[in-house]
Amino acid sequence: MIISALAFAMLNVGVKYLSAFNVYQIVFFRALGSLCFTFPFLIKRRISFIGNKVKLLMLRSVFGFIAMALFFSALQLLPTGTAISIRYLAPIFAAFFAVFILKEYIRPVQWLYFSLAFVGVVALKGFEFQSFGLGFLMAMASAILTGWVFVIIRQIGNHDHPMVIVNYFMLISCIISGLLGISYWQSPVGFEWLVLLSLGVFGFFGQIYMTKALQGSKTGFVAPLKYIEVVFTMIAGVILFAEQYSFLSLVGIALICASLILNSKY
Repeated sequence: MIISALAFAMLNVGVKYLSAFNVYQIVFFRALGSLCFTFPFLIKRRISFIGNKVKLLMLRSVFGFIAMALFFSALQLLPTGTAISIRYLAPIFAAFFAVFILKEYIRPVQWLYFSLAFVGVVALKGFEFQSFGLGFLMAMASAILTGWVFVIIRQIGNHDHPMVIVNYFMLISCIISGLLGISYWQSPVGFEWLVLLSLGVFGFFGQIYMTKALQGSKTGFVAPLKYIEVVFTMIAGVILFAEQYSFLSLVGIALICASLILNSKY
């Protein structure tokens, strides 16, 4: 899980570094890089590309694409640690949606933890709601859509192989971002090529090691380690991009992470 968190942190840093590029071009390379891993896997294992729950797979992919594009846009506008912390509200939105769609039960103490996360968001942005800029709204919308994606994946269940789900997501993201990004295309120069090509690699291995961690250990033990990504990314942001965080922002990030770690116990 620590390796996964580091891989995702490197992905976030790469997106931040490429802030001069249009988000569609960044999403295109992110998706294309991952397809280089998912296609050979499915071919080698002779697993159908089409899948069984086609409508849900398509819906998950479209929502996932929009969420990813919004998050990458937020990363370009906000300090990296702030953007990631807001995105990590996704499990809370997922739990909320699951109550109504999947008829799941939320324990009373979990609502307390959700409230704690909300306080963290307010602390992160301050109490002046008119100061909520475009970057914050994009990150929040990304978290809401990602929460919806979690519920859709639960609905897909074991009807489709996990790699089929990822492949659908990456293929549709690659097609949509490729078409939308044509008019915004900017030719990379030198090191920019390496960063663009690395996005898919970091994203794929982040997913793989996270999956392996969750499969091989108790969820309550390894899940909280995922939030080390916030720490890794904040350190990189301070060193590479000279980002600054106020004491109140650090308190907000800590409250959000604490809420999610406590929820993982349930």
